[in-house]
Amino acid sequence: MTSPQCAPRHSPGHSGPGGAPGGVLRRVDNIVKSQVDKREYRGLELSNRLKVLLVSDPTTDKSAAALDVSVGYLSDPDELPGLAHFCEHMLFMGTKKYPEENEYNKFLSEHGGTSNASTSSDHTMYYFDVLPAHMEGALDIFAQFFIAPLFTESATGRELSAVDSEHSKNAASDTWRLDQLNKSCADAKHPYHKFGTGNRETLDTIPKSKGIDVRKALLEFHQKWYSSNIMTLVVLGKESLDELENIVVPLFSAVEDRSVSAPAWPQHPFPPPLRRKKAYCLPVKDLRSLSIDFPVPDTRQHYKSGPGHYLSNLLGHEGAGSLLSELKARGWCNSLVGGTRIGARGFGFFGVQVDLTEDGVEHIDDIITLVFQYIAMLRKEGPQRWVWEEQKDLMAMEFRFKDAQDPRNLVTGHVHLLQEFPMEDVLSAYYIMTEWRPDLIEELLALLTPENVRVGVVAKCFEKICTQTEQWYGTKYLLEDIETSKIKEWQSVTLCPQLRLPQPNEFIPSRLQLETEEDSTTDSANPIIIKDTPMMRLWFKRDGEFHLPKAVMTFDLVSPLAYAEPLSCSLTSVWVLLLRDSLQQFAYAAELAGLRWSVGNAKYGLSIIIEGYDDKQHVLLDKIIHHIVNFKADPQRFEIMKENHVRAIKNFQAEQPYQHAVYQQALVLSDVVWTRCQLLEAAESMTVQQLDAFASAVMRRVHIEGMMYGNITRERALKIADSVESKIPKDASPLLTQQLLLHREVEIEKGTWYLREAKNSVHKSSCASLYYSCGQRTSRLNVVLELLAQILSEPCFNTLRTKEQLGYIVFSGVRRSGAAHGLRVLVQSLRHPRALEHRVELFLDGCEELLTNMSEEEFLKHRAALAAQRLEKPKRMSSRASQLWGEISAQVYNFERARVEVEQLNTVSKSELLDFFMKHISAKSPERRKLSVYVISTAEGGAGYESEQAENPEQSAEKPDDNDKPKPTKICDLVDFKSRRRLYPHPAPFSNIPRKGQHCKL
Repeated sequence: MTSPQCAPRHSPGHSGPGGAPGGVLRRVDNIVKSQVDKREYRGLELSNRLKVLLVSDPTTDKSAAALDVSVGYLSDPDELPGLAHFCEHMLFMGTKKYPEENEYNKFLSEHGGTSNASTSSDHTMYYFDVLPAHMEGALDIFAQFFIAPLFTESATGRELSAVDSEHSKNAASDTWRLDQLNKSCADAKHPYHKFGTGNRETLDTIPKSKGIDVRKALLEFHQKWYSSNIMTLVVLGKESLDELENIVVPLFSAVEDRSVSAPAWPQHPFPPPLRRKKAYCLPVKDLRSLSIDFPVPDTRQHYKSGPGHYLSNLLGHEGAGSLLSELKARGWCNSLVGGTRIGARGFGFFGVQVDLTEDGVEHIDDIITLVFQYIAMLRKEGPQRWVWEEQKDLMAMEFRFKDAQDPRNLVTGHVHLLQEFPMEDVLSAYYIMTEWRPDLIEELLALLTPENVRVGVVAKCFEKICTQTEQWYGTKYLLEDIETSKIKEWQSVTLCPQLRLPQPNEFIPSRLQLETEEDSTTDSANPIIIKDTPMMRLWFKRDGEFHLPKAVMTFDLVSPLAYAEPLSCSLTSVWVLLLRDSLQQFAYAAELAGLRWSVGNAKYGLSIIIEGYDDKQHVLLDKIIHHIVNFKADPQRFEIMKENHVRAIKNFQAEQPYQHAVYQQALVLSDVVWTRCQLLEAAESMTVQQLDAFASAVMRRVHIEGMMYGNITRERALKIADSVESKIPKDASPLLTQQLLLHREVEIEKGTWYLREAKNSVHKSSCASLYYSCGQRTSRLNVVLELLAQILSEPCFNTLRTKEQLGYIVFSGVRRSGAAHGLRVLVQSLRHPRALEHRVELFLDGCEELLTNMSEEEFLKHRAALAAQRLEKPKRMSSRASQLWGEISAQVYNFERARVEVEQLNTVSKSELLDFFMKHISAKSPERRKLSVYVISTAEGGAGYESEQAENPEQSAEKPDDNDKPKPTKICDLVDFKSRRRLYPHPAPFSNIPRKGQHCKL
C-alpha cells in the first residue's frame, strides 16, 4: 500500500514556481466549520504548491495525517496494468533517510499507531495515526516516502507477491468481479477500461516476456506523477495551528514540484455507441440484482446547488409513493439504491440498483419501465423548491450538530476533498447548499433517458446464456443491444398513479435544545438502574461529554426461545427481516431526519437501537415496539424473506477462507451453536404459521433490558420505558433468573492441541487460524495478553507478510469470548494450512528471544502506547453508548474498565510478560492449550485440489517432520468433543448489581 520514486534528489529548500524556499504561498483561516466543532483549522498552500489542511485539537488522544496524490490506476501505462497500485505498495519499503523496510510500521507499533493506503481510479491515498507525542517523528518518516523512497529490487520482487495475493483474495468476490466487468465493457480506448489492481501476470510474467523492466517503470511512474502540486495533506494534532505549521512546512516543502497537471477525462468511457446495452452476469454467490445506469458528467463543481443530491434523494426514497414502495408492493425487490457516483475526474454515473426477488427476475423490463415512469413523474412535476429546501435544511442541521470524527477518519475523509473544493469549503462542501438551481436539476434529468441507459442483470439463472468471459476475473456474461422497440416503449411511458413525490418530513426535530436539569449521572462514568420490574430493567445516564441534542436508546428483548433450536434461530432471523421490511416505509423519513435505527437478532433474542436527535425518538420507538408485539406476517413477504434467509446461509460458502476459519473456531469453542447445515434444513421447512405462533410465544416469554443515554432526563426516560412495558401482552410472564444466563465457552485442557479441518471449493486460497488459549479472563490477564499482542503484531506482519509473503491477509491479535481469551494468529494463503502453521510456529519460536532481548525502554514504549490506546475517549455518543452497553449485555458492569485495567497494565513488568508468553504461547510449555483450524481450498489450483495432492516441493519442505513432531487431535464430532470438556464459569460481576429476572421465593 504505497508508491515509488527514485527521482533526482533535491534539498529541503527546493521550491515550486513563484514560491519562497520552504515557505507558504497562501494561508486560509476562514474555513467553514460546524457550530459545535471545537477544533481549529487552517489551510496552507506551500511554496511547492502542496495544499495542506491543519487541524488543531488540544484534547485529542490520537494524531493523524493523510496525503493524497491526484493519480490512480487510470494513469497506468497500457502495458503495465496495476502499476499505480504496485507503486502504492512499494512506497512503504524504505527511504534514503529511513532505509529499513519496516521502520515506519515499527515506529507506529511502538507508539500506538496504525497505517494504510489505497489506490482508486484517479487518487492514491496514504495515512496513519499515532499517539500525539510522537506525531512529529511519524510525520518525518511519512514525508520521506514522497521525497526519497528507495524501491529496492528485493522489495520489488517480494511486494509483487502481495499484490498478486490481494488479487487472488478478490478473484471470487462478486463485488470485484462485477466492478471489473463494467470497466471491461467500456470503450477500449478509454483508461476506465483498465484492470486496476494488477497481478503477477500483468506486473511480472507479461512484462518479462516483452523485455519491460517493471522496477524501472515504477521509478518512471513515480518520477512523472508524484509531484507536490497535485498532492494534498491533512494533519491533525494536539499542537496549536502555528506549531503544526512549523512542523509540517519544513518537512513537506521538500517534496518536489514537477509541475504536472492532474489527469482528467471529460470524455465518457461509455459514448453513445456503448449505450442502450443490457448485460447478463453470472455471480459466484446466489445473488440477484438489477442496475440501471446513465452516463453523466462529473457534477462536483455544482456542490453549492446539489442537483445530483436532489435527484438521488427522490429516486432513492423509500417512503410512501416512492419507486421502492411500488416495487415492493409488486413483489419484485426488497431494497433500492439510487444516485450519482463519480467514475473519475470528468465523468460520472447516475444509477438505480435494486435487488431482485425470484419473481423480480421475470419482470426486469417492467422494473425498468417503473423507473422511467418515476423519472417521467419528476419531469412533469418539475424541480420543487420545497423539496430542495427540506434537503438543504436537513443537511445544514446535520452539519450543525455533526458528531466529531475520530482523527483517522477526519484526515482520510477530507484529504481527497481538499483536491476538489476551495479550502474554505472543505469541511462543509457536502452539507451546505446555498444556490437553488432548477436548471441544473433539469439538465441532469434530461440525461436519464432510454437512449442513454445501460442495464446489468445478475443472477444464477442466466448461466446458460452467459457465453462471454471477462479477461481478468473470468466472469461469465452476455452483452447485447436493447431492442429498438423496447427503447421506444420506455420513451413513451405513461404516468403510474402509485408514484408521487414524498410528503413533507414529519420527523424533522422541532426541539434541538440541551437539557439543563441537573442529574447525578451526568458526570458519573456509570449508568444507573432507574426501573426494575419482573419484565423490564432500564439503565440511564445523562450525557455530560458530547453536549449535543442527541440520545441513544438500546433495548434487548431477551428470550430463551430465540436460540432454543435451529428452527427457532431461523424463525428469529426471518422475523427480524420482516420487521425491518414492514417498518422501512414509515421509518425512512426518520432516517433522513437524523434518526438511525436498527432491529437485529442474536442468540438472546431481538435488539433495538435508535440514535440521533432525541426530540422524536419515542415516536419511532413506539412504532417499532408496536410492530414487534402485534406482529403478523404477510404471507407473500414471508416467502420472499424466507428465501433471502436461505440464500444468505448458502452464500456463506463463498465468503473468504478466513471467515470460515473464524466460524469453525466458534463452532468448536461455543457451548451452544447451531451449524449452517442445521440452520439451512430448519429454514427451508419453516412456515408462515410457525412464525406467527413463534413471535407471539416470544413476546409472552421475554425480558426487556434497556439503556437510555444522552440528552434526556430521567423523567422522560421513565415515561418512554413505561410506554414500552405497557405494550407487552398482558398474559406475558417474566423469565426466571437462570433463563437469562449467558452462554459459556468450552475450556481447552492444559497441554493439549486440537485440529479442526474444513474445506472450501470457491476460493483458491486456504487459511490457517491458530488459537492459543490463555484461560479465564481477569483484569490483569486481559492487559498482559493485550500487551503481548501489541508487541508481537508488527513483527508478525513483517515476518509472515512482508518478508515471507505467505499471503495478503496476515492477522495476529486477541480473541475474547465470554470469560475466556487467547492469542489468535491467522494467515490466508495459496499454501497449505499445514505449511502456514509451520511458519507461524517458527515465528513464535523466535519471539522468546525477541521478548528476552527487548530493552526496558522499548518495553515501556509499548506499555505506554497500549495504556494510551485503552484510555482513548470515544469521539461519538454512539461509541460511548456501545461501550456502556457492552458491559451491561455481558453482565459484568465494569463501566470504568479502561481506568481499572490501565492501572493494572502500568505495573506489568517485562519478566511477567515473558513468563506469560512462556506459559501460554511457547511450544516448550507443558501447559500450552492450542486449537488449529485449517480451511483447505479444493478449488482448482487450491492447496487441497486433487491434482495438487501429488508432490509439491515447496509445501513438503515447509512441513514439519511427522516422526519428530507432536500431532494434534482432530475434532471430527463437535458434539462428542464438547460433551467431554468443561465450560469456563460466567465472569463475576464487577459491581454489586442484582441478577435480572424473577427469583424463586422459596
